[in-house]
Amino acid sequence: MTRTPLMLLPAMGCDGQLWARQIMDLGDVAEPEFGDLSQDETIAAMASRVLADAPPRFAVAGVSLGGYVALEVLRQAPERVVRIAMFGTRASMEARTRSVADQGLIATAPHADPQLSAIVSGPALAMAERVGKVVFARQQRALLARPNIAEAIAAIRVPTLVAVGDRDKICSFADARDLAQQIPGARFYLLKSCGHLSPMERAGEVTNLLREWLVSS
Repeated sequence: MTRTPLMLLPAMGCDGQLWARQIMDLGDVAEPEFGDLSQDETIAAMASRVLADAPPRFAVAGVSLGGYVALEVLRQAPERVVRIAMFGTRASMEARTRSVADQGLIATAPHADPQLSAIVSGPALAMAERVGKVVFARQQRALLARPNIAEAIAAIRVPTLVAVGDRDKICSFADARDLAQQIPGARFYLLKSCGHLSPMERAGEVTNLLREWLVSS
């Protein structure tokens, strides 16, 4: 079986550990690589860096911030993206918070959510520590200033997966479903008993979802 190059993009305040299980378990159907979103000040610059590091044609999957970067990657180079998956990603910017301080109160929630199991919360907090406050603030500013994504959504013509956790405090079921409904043929999936960091919280389930998405026609 031909393996699909796959760029995996993190949520804000997360590093490659977010996708560790998928990187390890999808090797039979994909060539997974982790995309660095820690160095740039804007969504557009993050997407440009991903494109510079990516193979000529590839699939892309992102969580939250990573989902918006994935959309920008597709907008910048639609001929290079063969599939797109977005976890915990909203369809619009309406009613979003307007300051870095306010956004920070929301964004840190998945890293200190009492509903997370000890198995997940420890690694999540460790990721936030490794990423650090400077990068975290940079990613917040980029997310707050993200461009309108309607154009990118309208341009999607590749197999698409949209998923969200039923306990996600940042992207609601309605937010994610609205995104899926705007994309012809998109598959929508609700992850039960799951918050914002689904690749860690429901690692096996997310791996199976991505496997199905990677081999679907």
